[in-house]
Formats: sequence, structure tokens, C-alpha cells
Amino acid sequence: MEHQPKNPLHGITLVNMLEHLVAVYGWKELGERITIRCFTHDPSVNSSLKFLRKTPWARERVEGLYLKSLRDAKKEE
Repeated sequence: MEHQPKNPLHGITLVNMLEHLVAVYGWKELGERITIRCFTHDPSVNSSLKFLRKTPWARERVEGLYLKSLRDAKKEE
């Protein structure tokens, strides 16, 4: 695997990002922030992963929200 020091997502799996976002926001708020059906109707990690792996625009939004949540957490320290 290539070393990518400038990439903040390097080494972070999609499942880790999703579990972090659910822990921080919960499914309800996550569905409000990123309006996709897998977050708003009977959400689960597995169904969301299936959708996100097939849908690049949704994955980009999840990655963006993940990075924002890390920045927000850093500000609060």
C-alpha cells in the first residue's frame, strides 16, 4: 500500500467512517445531513455500506461529513 501523508482518509475504511458518523450524529441526524434513503428508512450499517460502495456521489458526501466531524471535534478540544 502506498504511503499518503497528505490524505486524511488514508487507512480509514468506509465502515469506520460510517460507524463514527452514527456515533457522533445518530441515524436521524445523519439522514438529515445527508438525505439518502439508506440513512432515513430502516437504516443499518450493512445496507448503507452496500449503497455507498456503489454510489460515488454519496460516498463523497459521507467522506466530507466525516472530515468535518473530525475538524469540529478538534475545535472543541
